[in-house]
Amino acid sequence: MTKCKPRVIVTRKVPDEIETRMMELFETRLNVDDGPLSADDLRQAVQGCDVLVPTVTDRIDADLLEVAGTDLKLIANFGNGVDHIDLAAAQARGITVTNTPGVLTEDTADMTMALILAVPRRLVEGERMMRSGEWPGWSPSFMLGRRIWGKRLGIVGMGRIGTALARRARGFGLSIHYHNRNRVAAEIESDLEATYWDSLDQMLAHMDIVSVNCPHTPATYHLLSARRLKLLRKEAFIVNTARGGVVDENALIVMLKAGDLMGAGLDVYEDEPEVKPGFFNLDNVVMLPHMGSATLEGRVATGELVLINIRTFMDGHKPPDRVIAGTTI
Repeated sequence: MTKCKPRVIVTRKVPDEIETRMMELFETRLNVDDGPLSADDLRQAVQGCDVLVPTVTDRIDADLLEVAGTDLKLIANFGNGVDHIDLAAAQARGITVTNTPGVLTEDTADMTMALILAVPRRLVEGERMMRSGEWPGWSPSFMLGRRIWGKRLGIVGMGRIGTALARRARGFGLSIHYHNRNRVAAEIESDLEATYWDSLDQMLAHMDIVSVNCPHTPATYHLLSARRLKLLRKEAFIVNTARGGVVDENALIVMLKAGDLMGAGLDVYEDEPEVKPGFFNLDNVVMLPHMGSATLEGRVATGELVLINIRTFMDGHKPPDRVIAGTTI
């Protein structure tokens, strides 16, 4: 930490302006190929740096940290979610972990709202038909979807993204309902005209659309289990832009195939980049390649927060976005 230029390893390609600034400030090694590091490469990385800048595609578990060099003192994650990092193991080794909260909120909320529109109105089905050249022409009964105006939206996880989504959804005439570990402030509830459900089970049973916006932690793994998915109405839709592991995907596939659920919009998957084959033949599923936060502005803002966290830490101060046991300090 006393070195003028700490050794920093960035595991994936980030915006050019961020890479340039990192090269100026630190002794930096970049990933010019932008492929995920192999297990061996990641092991070598943690053995030879003061700061590691990983992304969600890197698994930073206890075994990896066990072989880390003694110089590794900071894991400055490029992104908000830290479920790919063993926080307890890092803390036990005296390694600080930071993330980049807030900068991707609006982008992810935009994408979530887009899926909420796309799935009930069958937008992707219609687009595929147009490209196939099989459109038979307009008719009163053709490609009927479901109206979202006046429907009930249940938000699972009313944090930054859930709240930003609620603000958008109100403009489309959806009534806002939510389940959260803690009830949000009264003024936020009043502003959003939001209804709080202490029981997730009860909320799910009454919603037309359910949006998953909570982080992936041991407590939220398969939070929407087979049992809970069965509580949903057959006319309901589910959207997940959080983490794939929050939803029991096998149970979801079974329900979608059987017609026990109207449709789903997915941007995240439990075994990324692998996707369960059962999803591919379902016309009532819209699938995106984990692009909810994929805007240039968002990636640059993420990189700027990473730089702030590294510089603050190297100056001997507590970085602004420290994470301990899954909670931003």
